[in-house]
Amino acid sequence: MPGMHIPSDHPLLLRIVDDLAEQGWSHQDVFVPQGLTLELAAECRRRYAQGELAPAAVGRGPAQEIREGIRGDHIQWIEPSESAACDAWLGIMDSLREALNRGLFLGLEDFECHFALYPPGSVYVRHLDRFRDDDRRMVSAVLYLNDADWTAGDGGQLRMYLAGEREHDVQPIGGSLVVFLSGEVPHEVMPAQRNRLSLTGWFRRRGNEPF
Repeated sequence: MPGMHIPSDHPLLLRIVDDLAEQGWSHQDVFVPQGLTLELAAECRRRYAQGELAPAAVGRGPAQEIREGIRGDHIQWIEPSESAACDAWLGIMDSLREALNRGLFLGLEDFECHFALYPPGSVYVRHLDRFRDDDRRMVSAVLYLNDADWTAGDGGQLRMYLAGEREHDVQPIGGSLVVFLSGEVPHEVMPAQRNRLSLTGWFRRRGNEPF
């Protein structure tokens, strides 16, 4: 499983590229094998139980602060070689990065991601994923790690605000993936009745900062 690189012209990856080109977002109900979803979910729960996931901050640099009324998730960034399951996910995302570069000429150089666990009732209010003073984040990708029996009544939807202030809700069902343009799709995480698990990441291009 380590690496788990797939061809960048895989039909599923090309579908995501086409969706981004046409509407700025894509939702795939089934994106990874159930076994990998279960392994990643177990990894997230284990890290949370051991206190490795910390409350996420809002803002950047010295201005960062914990404000649970704005953002209530607990996160831990993923690094290569931490686990076979995480390396498999990073390999798949590198394949998607290649597909995005080939199809959309975005110049994406890397991918960063973290586990995110929202305890019951916590939210992340409406926001954009691209910082005002840092334009490197180009494409956001969220893989959900919740149980397959997750229902609409459990909450935790990702609500995207699309053109014309249309709202589109994505149910956070395990194994599904949502991808969207980081600087163009405002979104929020609605409160859930259960722990809500995901792997949230961003494809980044080279920034405007001086060398």
